[in-house]
Amino acid sequence: MALDGLFLHCIGQELENAVIGAKVDKVYQPSSEELVLTLRSRDLGALKLLLCARANSPRIHLTKATFENPATPPMLCMLLRKRLGGATLTGIRQAGFDRILFLDFSATNELGDKETLTIAMEIMAQYSNVILLGPDRKIIDALKRVDLTRSSKRLILPGLAYELPPQQDKLALPDHSVEELVARIREFRSKTLSSAVLSSLQGVSPALAREVAFRSLGEDKHLSEMTEDDFVDLEYPLLELKKEIASPTHTFCVVRDDSDKPFEFSFWDLKQYGPSMATDHYETASELLDDYYARRDSMERIAHKSSDLRKFLNNATERIARKVEVQRGELAKSVDREKLRVYAELINANLYQLEKGVLYYDLENYYDENRILRVPADPALSPAQNSQKYYKDYRKTYTAEKKLTEQIEQGTEELAYLETVKDALSRAETERDIGEIRRELVASGYLKDKTPEKKNRRGSQRRDGKKARSAKQPPALPPLEYETTDGFRVLVGRNNLQNDKLSMKQAGKLDMWLHTKDFPGSHVIIEAQDGQVSDRAIEEAAVIAAVNSTARTGDKVPVDYTLVKNLKKPTGARPGKVIFHTNWTIYVTPDEDFAEQQRKK
Repeated sequence: MALDGLFLHCIGQELENAVIGAKVDKVYQPSSEELVLTLRSRDLGALKLLLCARANSPRIHLTKATFENPATPPMLCMLLRKRLGGATLTGIRQAGFDRILFLDFSATNELGDKETLTIAMEIMAQYSNVILLGPDRKIIDALKRVDLTRSSKRLILPGLAYELPPQQDKLALPDHSVEELVARIREFRSKTLSSAVLSSLQGVSPALAREVAFRSLGEDKHLSEMTEDDFVDLEYPLLELKKEIASPTHTFCVVRDDSDKPFEFSFWDLKQYGPSMATDHYETASELLDDYYARRDSMERIAHKSSDLRKFLNNATERIARKVEVQRGELAKSVDREKLRVYAELINANLYQLEKGVLYYDLENYYDENRILRVPADPALSPAQNSQKYYKDYRKTYTAEKKLTEQIEQGTEELAYLETVKDALSRAETERDIGEIRRELVASGYLKDKTPEKKNRRGSQRRDGKKARSAKQPPALPPLEYETTDGFRVLVGRNNLQNDKLSMKQAGKLDMWLHTKDFPGSHVIIEAQDGQVSDRAIEEAAVIAAVNSTARTGDKVPVDYTLVKNLKKPTGARPGKVIFHTNWTIYVTPDEDFAEQQRKK
């Protein structure tokens, strides 16, 4: 569900009570479509205000979520820090019941003079935006600049005057009587009741319009089918909605489907779904939105930051797969090379009776009971030259088969390696995870190292003669850690480099190693206790191994396990590649909920 104008009104009320008078302490920009203002309130202490302009989840609210910020702040973030640092939030206002919220700040400019700056939070699906306005209502900058290539009607560029979006001819609930609202709704005779409510009332979402229809008639009738009594019944839910908007407190709720996935949210208790769906209630709009979007936002943020790697890996695997397929076709053609040798030998054995200038030779094939075999010939060549040509082609196909076999084996191994990288990327949880996978691809020669080089071989020098500090890579993340129900510690590698380190260096010889059979996935280690690992620990760790693999959605997944002392790293093998000759196999069904419960945070 999209955040509608009435829900935004409730958020505005909530923010007005919580953050008016708070000062801007810090400004962060976790992604190209998000801003986080850290506010410091005298009564409530530090608060984080999230402004998100992502197309499928635009919103503004207080949040308790943690965000991973880029090492170098974007230009807009630096601008906001400069202009809003230390500013006081003095007012919050909404443009009618449209999905635009204005935040007014009392700031100090470079000359030390006070000025009023405004952030316009526009919640309009793909047109959502966060815009910084100056005292003269001119645009200073925005999260999304809009030029003539994107729109010819409403430009969002620095220096231009800010204009509100075109207003719709709808009624604001608090400004009109119930009778006036019903009269407007009745004008849309060609629509259903919910559609007419949506077209008539300002700030109402489709879910809220359906709720009005349900509370009035129990169903969504076409207006042409409604009686006068039905229109009288419509007045009651409209009156309830007016009271809900005027109330300082609201019934914030989230409706969940059969799979416990959030399906809809509102500031008004949604009754249209009945007992078929579960409903959770929240004290504040911010808590609701934090919970509703938390997991999806995290996944989208990681997907956005890893999009270039995913594109590279997809292109690389497709290219190598095509190459291997072509090589297999060429190898299939070389299977008949023995025929070339036979042709050469038969021609050579019959040189005395063959002549130049014919298209073929009919020869007795002493390899096939002297049956006559027709051998194609080049009339421009002598019989001896035709024989040598067939010998040459035979030797060429023999060499080609040997090389093609090696190339196909290398290509197949390369594809298997890239699939493990894609699997690790699909399970990346933070930007550091993505960074480590990127460094692995650099070390493996797939990507170029884009870290800045030193200015000269002696080391970078500042003008004052001191050495400049070089940018340090963040320390590698530790392996994922789980604990079995009987107390065994389980470690899971996040990527291939960590898999190697975990299995070949960190794990003890009597620890148990697990990996999904024939599926890309992480190396899993069960740390032994007094040299022993319980059967229950092996079974639960196998479930964890299946969850941390491409087989996470499968059923009866085979998982190999063996002692760490049985593992070997082949010379020159790619990261994550180990071999073993002694192992056992267990079949398990992946259970992500169980794995999440056993995981240590």
